[in-house]
Amino acid sequence: MDGTAETLTARAMAAIAHWHLPEQVPELIKYRENAVFQVRLAWGERAALRLHRPAYHSRAALASELAFMAHLRDRGLAVPQPIPAANGALLVAFGEGPFHADLIGWVEGEPLGETGVPLARAGRDLSAIFRAVGRETALLHGAADAFRRPGGFERPAWDAAGLLGETPFWGRFWDCAALPPEDRAYLTALRAALTAQLAEIAPGLDHGLIHADIVRENIFVRKGRVAFIDFDDCGFGFRLFDLATTLLRNRREPDYPALCDALLDGYAAVRPQARAAFPHLPLFLLLRALTYIGWAAARPDLPDNAARLRRYVAEVRALAGEGAG
Repeated sequence: MDGTAETLTARAMAAIAHWHLPEQVPELIKYRENAVFQVRLAWGERAALRLHRPAYHSRAALASELAFMAHLRDRGLAVPQPIPAANGALLVAFGEGPFHADLIGWVEGEPLGETGVPLARAGRDLSAIFRAVGRETALLHGAADAFRRPGGFERPAWDAAGLLGETPFWGRFWDCAALPPEDRAYLTALRAALTAQLAEIAPGLDHGLIHADIVRENIFVRKGRVAFIDFDDCGFGFRLFDLATTLLRNRREPDYPALCDALLDGYAAVRPQARAAFPHLPLFLLLRALTYIGWAAARPDLPDNAARLRRYVAEVRALAGEGAG
């Protein structure tokens, strides 16, 4: 996707015509995998227009994400509400890409935090927030189990193959040319060990549709309640992977053990059967950390990519040293 603000805004102007919105210039608020714009609906409320990154997900996968989100919303989950276009479709194709866009309801609140920045604490009960995140994650998994998938439903797999197979969803983390040979050798050996370890326990683990990216930026907090945004990577995977994703970037908080306990207690209050699997969380923290190496390896043009890779490999080595199972 051409990343200039002018080009993206022009594309957003073409997209919003499908929703018959009031005349306006969409405001670009985020550009990472997708370009996200703030727009105004006919009655004045805010909404988020998403222009999807070409070739990242198929049209079927994008439509499936929206169908899953709509189901979660219908079940009372605090997630964005997909807004149909004038023709009733949740996803529109336009332009010469073709490009794909959708419109979703605005989620009020503030992000829990920012990666790499200590969590704000003034006026916040972080243990209560993490307990709420655990509870909401469990409710999401329960709603996912009740979801009757429509025909043609397609989402990526965060299963053993999607994490450790020959073509993981986020890239071959052990085969990154930007890493020194000793790191590639280490990651190759680690991958083999973890593949055997995961194969042994996988049959007994809870598996199904997951969010797959419940990180600080995607957790919105308002008056002690939490909401989840950005289902761009939702797919089929281990439920522990969702919990590990939330925990990984909070490991350096001074009260991490208490925050971890709060998250797991909130989750188990809704899905008590999950407690038996919690001892495997260190393995999934390590698996989650490996995916970030694959993600960075697939994006060599990022200006800070070398520093990212060094940081990600150091984290993997630290987690493996702590014992992943």
